[in-house]
Amino acid sequence: MTPGGTAKRGALRALAAACPALAAFGVTLALTHLATALAAGLAAFGVAALFVLLVESQSTRALEAAAARAAEEERRMLAGRDAVAHAERVLAAALEGIADGVWITDASGAVVRHNAALPRLLELGQDILGKRPLFLVRRGELHEAVLRACSQGVSSVVEVKVEGPRPRVLEVQVSALGGGLPGSTAVFRDVTELKRLERVRQDFVANVSHELRTPIAAILGYAETLQSGALADAAHAPQMVDIIHRQSERLSELVTDLLELSRLDARERPLTIGTVSLGEVVTRATEAMQPRAALKHISVTQHLPVGLAARADAKALEQVLVNLLDNAVKYTADGGTVDLSARQEDARVELSVRDSGVGIEAKHLPRLFERFYRVDRGRSRDMGGTGLGLSIVRHLVSAMGGDVRVQSQLGVGSTFTVVLAAA
Repeated sequence: MTPGGTAKRGALRALAAACPALAAFGVTLALTHLATALAAGLAAFGVAALFVLLVESQSTRALEAAAARAAEEERRMLAGRDAVAHAERVLAAALEGIADGVWITDASGAVVRHNAALPRLLELGQDILGKRPLFLVRRGELHEAVLRACSQGVSSVVEVKVEGPRPRVLEVQVSALGGGLPGSTAVFRDVTELKRLERVRQDFVANVSHELRTPIAAILGYAETLQSGALADAAHAPQMVDIIHRQSERLSELVTDLLELSRLDARERPLTIGTVSLGEVVTRATEAMQPRAALKHISVTQHLPVGLAARADAKALEQVLVNLLDNAVKYTADGGTVDLSARQEDARVELSVRDSGVGIEAKHLPRLFERFYRVDRGRSRDMGGTGLGLSIVRHLVSAMGGDVRVQSQLGVGSTFTVVLAAA
């Protein structure tokens, strides 16, 4: 054997001897590499998982935020819808609560909304919505006012007369909606009573001026005549003085009645309503009228049950009866009769003043209680009437919760009846 072969065999034996150790080291190394790889893989997996978890966390928060925003938006939308519905209910309630008629139109002038008072004021049984002003109210000035408000934003006031069973006068305020909104609004106000009162005031002033002019002119004229030297005429001077005296009395009565009516209108004369013995009041009233009736030989009588009583103000009732008796004596011819009677009918008491005078035509009866209304103006002035007595009677009876009515026949006589609550 050669030396080289021997050496190779020694190396192999040494390698064989070292193999178990190398095997063990290899296993250990492999395990180490495997552990390292696993660790590296686990580390990589952990990073990826962490990333995924982070992404998922961000997405969840975003979704939650989006959901919260959506919920808030929905809440706001619902709140806004509730606010709109509430505003709508408030507007509807406000419109229905207005006593005046109201309509709202679109830009073309067609009615898109109105309250319940409007159809009553206009006396319309048809549907108003969608209709134009000229179709609903046959007044061109109202139609033009609505168109001006819609197109030019011009406000105006129009007076409209409504014909029908109850003619009325309406004052219409037409305005643009404003706030950038197209259309117009109109408010209809019933001014019939105001117009009537204005006419009454104007007539009242005219009548007062006319009534005052006559006595004042007579007083001035005769006073100037006397002042100029007519006192020397003994035959005419007493007559002139008598005329001045009569006209002064008439003037005083007129002023007194005017002041009385003014107090009654202003409710400055409070009445004390209580149980009033009619026998006492009737007696005082007839006694007060006896001297004037005696001058014309008129018999004033009274007929009423004993113990009859009514709910009234004693002084006011006496004034009412005195006024009625005074009228009866004035318009009854010499030698005539005037009777004051009373009776109870259920829960009411009726006091009637009946005369045998000239009577009143039926056409005058509805207006007898108006101020300054006279059936015969010349005769009334000659008899010293102011034209306010019956108006005062009506005011006082109404203030006592009663009613007054009249029946008359021309040439036969008249009967004025006061109705009050029985005590």
